[in-house]
Amino acid sequence: LRSWPKKQLHAQQRLQYKALLKQRQQGTPIAYITGQREFWSREFKVTPDVLIPRPDTELLIELSLPLIPKDKSCKLIDLGTGSGAIAVTLAAERPYAQVIATDMSEAALKIAKQNADYHHCRNVRFAQSIWFSEISDTDFDLVISNPPYIAPNDPHLQQGDLRFEPQSALVADDNGLKDISLIAESACKHLKEGGYLLIEHGYNQADPVRAIFESFDYANIQSHTDLGGNPRVTIGQWHP
Repeated sequence: LRSWPKKQLHAQQRLQYKALLKQRQQGTPIAYITGQREFWSREFKVTPDVLIPRPDTELLIELSLPLIPKDKSCKLIDLGTGSGAIAVTLAAERPYAQVIATDMSEAALKIAKQNADYHHCRNVRFAQSIWFSEISDTDFDLVISNPPYIAPNDPHLQQGDLRFEPQSALVADDNGLKDISLIAESACKHLKEGGYLLIEHGYNQADPVRAIFESFDYANIQSHTDLGGNPRVTIGQWHP
């Protein structure tokens, strides 16, 4: 409207514009209004059925890529894939990788599949599963997850975009650590020797997450900081 002030909108365009503006005034995230969000230089379809991909989560990609061979096959799994941003990005960057993407939500998996198709990723397999509950595969080179990690009483849940995103993908019991603990416990049964577990967590959870990794005997445990300088991803290696 500002670029072409002389251009006249017809009645339907005016109604659509006002409806979208009203949504934004009520706080609806821009990504849900436009239906898309960029992640690792690719566009991803998003709906209120999935979390909005965030730049901090790109740290998972940054840490994973050096661990995935460029020219030979390896197996990795993205637990709680949501829009598929992590799984599809890794599949696109490493076409020889065999990627499994899981989610408990059928609606989320539908979006993730559409994103995989849009980016022509044929090396991703999708499964409806609560973490590893429906996964029989073992010998994964990498297990990657951005699980729910916000405590139920966290005031951030009543602020900004979080008010509109699926709570099941955000909130976890035990001060936000329940799902991280479940994943760490079960991942060691599915990782090959020397395989890696990478988990995104809250800015103030690095110490308890490292303690969880240690309790399940992961080795070479390290936490890495996001763009804001906050510890955001913890990585551990499995040596049975």
